[in-house]
Amino acid sequence: MSTGRTNTATIISKVWSFCNTLRDDGVGYADYLEQLTYLLFLKMADEYAKPPYNRKLPIPAAYSWESLTEKKGAELEVHYTQLLRELGQQKGILGQVFTKSQNKIQDPAKLYRLIHMIDEENWVTMGADVKGDIYEGLLEKNAEDTKSGAGQYFTPRPLIRAMVECLRPEPLRTIADPACGTGGFFLAAYDYLSSLHLDKEQKQFLKYKTFFGNEIVAGTRRMALMNLFLHNIGDIDSDNFISGADALIADTGHRYDYVLANPPFGKKSSMTFTNEAGEQEKEDLTYNRQDFWVTTSNKQLNFVQHIRTMLKATGRAAVVLPDNVLFEGGAGETVRKRLLETTDLHTILRLPTGIFYAHGVKANVLFFDNKPASKDPWTREVWVYDYRTNIHHTLKKNKMGDEDLQDFIKCYHPENRFERKETWSPENAEGRWRKFTYNDIIARDKTSLDITWLKDKSLADLDNLPDPDELAEEIVENLESALESFREIIAGLK
Repeated sequence: MSTGRTNTATIISKVWSFCNTLRDDGVGYADYLEQLTYLLFLKMADEYAKPPYNRKLPIPAAYSWESLTEKKGAELEVHYTQLLRELGQQKGILGQVFTKSQNKIQDPAKLYRLIHMIDEENWVTMGADVKGDIYEGLLEKNAEDTKSGAGQYFTPRPLIRAMVECLRPEPLRTIADPACGTGGFFLAAYDYLSSLHLDKEQKQFLKYKTFFGNEIVAGTRRMALMNLFLHNIGDIDSDNFISGADALIADTGHRYDYVLANPPFGKKSSMTFTNEAGEQEKEDLTYNRQDFWVTTSNKQLNFVQHIRTMLKATGRAAVVLPDNVLFEGGAGETVRKRLLETTDLHTILRLPTGIFYAHGVKANVLFFDNKPASKDPWTREVWVYDYRTNIHHTLKKNKMGDEDLQDFIKCYHPENRFERKETWSPENAEGRWRKFTYNDIIARDKTSLDITWLKDKSLADLDNLPDPDELAEEIVENLESALESFREIIAGLK
């Protein structure tokens, strides 16, 4: 093993082991990630302020990295708490990273150790892949901690990479995600574009002008900004390209070449308020927008409409959406019909359960290209890849990997999707790749896009039952999915 790789492994090991030390004090992955974000940001800013960079950065001298390394004990704890509060009031990315920041490490001795562990390394000269691997690893660990609810902000990376590989974004084009979580889609697109032979202008555009997102949860937005920064996207003093605004509130007028997204789970948007009697009540949020085809409180249907608005006239999208978007009547049917008419909704990937950290989720990826106004529907045929029926994934025993989606990518034929060939036929009824014409779909009840044709073998063939642990996990997921549906029904009755 080379010295460089040994050093990388040592750093990762140190960062991880300290996380475990803090867990004994009740500091979870999410809190550790936040503290690591604050301290790494300050340390890298300090490195940039020194030779050979000599950059002037908007960090007051009283709250610099050196102000932390010079203190210990109660004095350090008081100073760190004050530092977080002051930096949260600054402008730009600095203020965004430190928004609503708090010290979650109550033991000053452990805070001192963490500061000096970070101080031992030169982070600016470290490869973006090394810093990125450390941070992404912690984000995934945080997502696995189901109690924190962080899983909803973490889309499985193999799925993200497959979506990017199918879309094949081009240099000097913009990429947006209206619910960007910790920035997974941006990182995958960045990695894809970085692998191309880019010239100087293209590299600058990729770093500063390619990505635009929204994330309304302050802690998650902070992690996204840091995640991108550590992967060499943006800079300490560059403009903030992840807004904290609710993307659904209004059409900003900005249009993008690509949208890659996994909008938040949960069907309804709601807000909590205090009524005249002083009691807490929930009210469904609807968005009255002129550019929407239908007014609804269904969050995912609103995101579909918003994403279509966000696209340039030739823009392309790949969006993860739950099953209800494919079959629900009323507003759902209206949205599907308009989507088929105004865009070329050419591909649907049916996903299995057991791949998301939020249990029981049944989801799909919809790929569609925006089109100009026309009296005839733009969608001629929809190609469906069923990667759900008879597929068994669990997060612990049989995690989905990049290799599992290679057949879908091959069938998608990103080189030229007009040269696709079905793998299904009357003679090969088990083929997973099949096309349906616009007339086939419009004739279905409620214009349902929830299409399946494969036989479920799991109970028909007792000799081929999945592993007992997988079966148990699948049963738990189905029960949790049913419970979630009941909760939504009950919430709707209140």
